[in-house]
Amino acid sequence: MSVTVKERKLRHLTLVDRIGSFGGGERLAVEISKRLSPERFDRSLCATRWSPELESRPTRARALEELSGHGVRFVGLQRRSALGLRSWRQLVMLMRRERIDILHAHKFGSNLWAALLGPLAGVPVIVAHEHTWSFDGGRARRLIDHGVIARRCDVMVAVSREDRRRMIEIERINPDEVIYIPNGIPAPPSASGALGRRELGLSDDHLVVGTVTVLRPQKAVDVLVRAAGILRAEFPLLRVLIVGSGEEREALERLIAELDLSSTVSLLGFRTDVPELLPIFDVAASSSDFEGSPLSVLEYMEAALPVVSTRVGGVPDLVEDGVTGLLVDRGDPQALANAIAELLRDPERRVQMGRIAQERRRSKFDIDLTVERIEQLYEELYRGKRRRA
Repeated sequence: MSVTVKERKLRHLTLVDRIGSFGGGERLAVEISKRLSPERFDRSLCATRWSPELESRPTRARALEELSGHGVRFVGLQRRSALGLRSWRQLVMLMRRERIDILHAHKFGSNLWAALLGPLAGVPVIVAHEHTWSFDGGRARRLIDHGVIARRCDVMVAVSREDRRRMIEIERINPDEVIYIPNGIPAPPSASGALGRRELGLSDDHLVVGTVTVLRPQKAVDVLVRAAGILRAEFPLLRVLIVGSGEEREALERLIAELDLSSTVSLLGFRTDVPELLPIFDVAASSSDFEGSPLSVLEYMEAALPVVSTRVGGVPDLVEDGVTGLLVDRGDPQALANAIAELLRDPERRVQMGRIAQERRRSKFDIDLTVERIEQLYEELYRGKRRRA
């Protein structure tokens, strides 16, 4: 049962590295800040890696406009390095001056600084939100998560059951200090239908597999490219559309040329019309080596697409294997190709899976449900602190 602090609004500060980027963690941080109840929370968001020139970039400007439109105050710190002592001093002074009640940090770096600076500024409630837990056995990460963040924050939020399990079993964090709150997304704008297959050089006979991602090593898009090479023999009219930009683009271009897949695989780069692209897909794919709870998968589900994904992180929380999509082991192009082929051969199954996926997204993974759980968490933690004080 939610416990509302009625005396006054709680002063809330979101802490992130940056806004207007393509990362799911940053996007979710902005959405939560926008949607917290303005009657219950006085909301601010601080991006620590900010500079005046960023304000002119379209995605950053749009994020600022959204925050302002929802009554969220924005604070930009011009931090140039990991330490950035001057910027951190400014943040501590801000939290003290504004008498912040709740500090909610997102992702590992901000979680660490919140754990160090929040108590110094006298913040009663500190929440660390881990979006992609990728512990690789390194001693430093274990010591920081267990010995600093978990110890100095009131709670750590995991975006998947698997992340929570590993934080408890591998990093030995107290189970009472880690909670699972599922990610959610807002209903995206409806596709206008302005973008058709012919604009992308596709006919109605083409079978389209698509992915929307950042081109970095974690996403293992090369596995999807190699799977396309396997699929081409059975499906000569296959097209694989890869939407996104990033450091791996040149390597992927070389791989596509090496496998002679230029007529099968297209790197579309960064696009602002993703809602228009998704209806063109027959199957959505995700080939990541590790994930937290990818917003892209939720967007595929909302678009009524069956999802073929690697069985990593929180993906099994989202995709019901055999019901709304198919899950395979990571790093295996043949397994990925086999699963995609299974759906390409069966149009009726694709449609049925997509319909169930859409219903599942709307009932279980809506942003309003995420925000409701987080608001309840804030109020319970704050009431507990007041009672102890």
